[in-house]
Amino acid sequence: MRWNAVLAAAMLSLCVGAAAANAGCEGRKTTGTVVGAGAGGVLGNVVTHGSVVGTLGGAALGGFAGHRIASDNCHKTAYVHHYRHYSYRDGRKGYYDRDGRWHYV
Repeated sequence: MRWNAVLAAAMLSLCVGAAAANAGCEGRKTTGTVVGAGAGGVLGNVVTHGSVVGTLGGAALGGFAGHRIASDNCHKTAYVHHYRHYSYRDGRKGYYDRDGRWHYV
């Protein structure tokens, strides 16, 4: 039982270290996955009294849950590309910008 406690403390410190290393949106998803897998593995190990299947199942479910939770907090900025639709005005090629102004090409 003492070995499980040492293993759980080591996994927790590894997960916390990985969480501090990443800061971006993709990093948050990765961090959520790693922390969730670590916590789920420890919880699965404790609940199933050291069963390998319980530990791996808990890690898989915890990683999935951590990834989903972290990605919910990731608000990506949608960059809308305003494609220019060229047309002709007074015999010259041009386009309207998003403010409705005409630009000759």
